Amino acid sequence: MVSDTEKKGKSWFKNVLSSQSQMEKKIVETQPLVSEVDPSISTELVEESQSTLADEKKLFSKDSQDKIAMDVMVAIETMLKDRQLLTYKNKGLEDQLAAANETINRLKHEQIKKDQLVQEKNKEIRELENNLTNKQMSYDQLLEDYKTYQLASNMEYEKISNQLETEVAKYNKLYEESSNTQYQNMQKINTLEDKIRSLEIENQKYSEQYQKIVEEKTELIKTINDFTEKMSFSFSSKTVVANTSQSE
Repeated sequence: MVSDTEKKGKSWFKNVLSSQSQMEKKIVETQPLVSEVDPSISTELVEESQSTLADEKKLFSKDSQDKIAMDVMVAIETMLKDRQLLTYKNKGLEDQLAAANETINRLKHEQIKKDQLVQEKNKEIRELENNLTNKQMSYDQLLEDYKTYQLASNMEYEKISNQLETEVAKYNKLYEESSNTQYQNMQKINTLEDKIRSLEIENQKYSEQYQKIVEEKTELIKTINDFTEKMSFSFSSKTVVANTSQSE
């Protein structure tokens, strides 16, 4: 009885293993297709495999088998569950790997774009460096020209300042001489004005004296004329009297 049971268990175990291997092959064959096809189709395939496993479970129900067969079935179910779990985990890892590959490809594409952008920016930086170098050279040249111009301007300023100081000194000297001359001229004018006033006073005195002399002279001439007339009249009267006496 035990040998028959063992034989039945072994044959059943072989059948289960063959069925399991066939299911694994189906899963392996359908697995790459699932990663390539639409998610709804992959879901249908998983549901179909699960329904097949359910049918086999019904076929090998625990009520129709003995203890050894039951233990073997429990072990196989555990193995199947572990296998299915590993399959699901592998599928999840494959999905993660695909997502990671997609992310890596996207990052590579972005890296290529960033490298191109960096190259363009480096080109712009080189152009800016060249422009900056040219501007720096122009600035240095302008600075040198400015220093030369400033030196020449300072020399010209010093020259003009010296000339201005000389001219200011000449002007001050001339102004001082002019002031002295004006002062001397004012003194001379004041002296001459005093002298003129003195001469006018003397002239006035001389004029008054002359006028007085003229008046005295006129008076004297008048007196002389009167005296002369009187004397002439007196002399003519005496002559007439003398002539009269002689005639008698």
